[in-house]
Amino acid sequence: MIETIKEILNFKIIDGKEIDITIGTITLLVVVLITTGLILKAIRIFLTRKLPKEEKNKFISFFQFIRYIVFIFAFIFALDVSGVDMSVLLTASAALLVGLGFALQQLFQDIISGILIIIDQSLHVGDIVEVDGRVGKVLEIKLRTTRVVTRNNRVMVIPNHKFMLDTLFNWTQNSFTNREQVNVGVAYGSDVQIVKKILLECAEETPEVVKEPKPIVLFEDFADSSLNFSLYFYVDNGMNSPGIQSDLRFRIDAAFRANNVSIPFPQRDIHVITKA
Repeated sequence: MIETIKEILNFKIIDGKEIDITIGTITLLVVVLITTGLILKAIRIFLTRKLPKEEKNKFISFFQFIRYIVFIFAFIFALDVSGVDMSVLLTASAALLVGLGFALQQLFQDIISGILIIIDQSLHVGDIVEVDGRVGKVLEIKLRTTRVVTRNNRVMVIPNHKFMLDTLFNWTQNSFTNREQVNVGVAYGSDVQIVKKILLECAEETPEVVKEPKPIVLFEDFADSSLNFSLYFYVDNGMNSPGIQSDLRFRIDAAFRANNVSIPFPQRDIHVITKA
């Protein structure tokens, strides 16, 4: 019985000079591919079990690509284990694979970074982020790139590997409420309590400034020609911060004028010495 099975498995379907394919080779190949498919399915279910539906679909589309690559390696492994000489095929394709690997290096780096972003959930559509000093709102996260619209309504297409290599400031990671500030200097001799009161009133009168947490004023420094204050306040939408800060500066300037609080400017005295 065992000898009969061996004879069946060793029966050559293809009897070539360099490659022999037997029934045993085909059987092993089928078993390896089925096992590989089941393992990949289990991995996919494990990795996507906590992902939102939209992010899960993105991951599955990428996973299909990975699945094909793994099946190719499993196919080669099965043939090699079964005794098929793969050196002929591998030698012929080695140069092509090396060249293709170098050409697609950046692409794979971006795709892997995109997968890590999706799995890690460090970035979401709607988040306000700061990249290379530019602030924008995330419109779409794809496998290779992320699209961000800036405050100037310009769309930045950012390769995903940039989020892995560079520092990313996610303004809305903890909360969609962002803290902003307006800095102002007043002349020496000004009543600092009145200055503080004016700044807080201006913040309270600005509709876009949230009531909680409350705005605060810090006396930052005794500068060369001014007493420096900072007004810290919170807004619901960091994309609108420049406009809100501008509105506050208009209010502060008008309030200072009404209360005779002056904003100084640097002055220099020049002494001219003449010889008799």
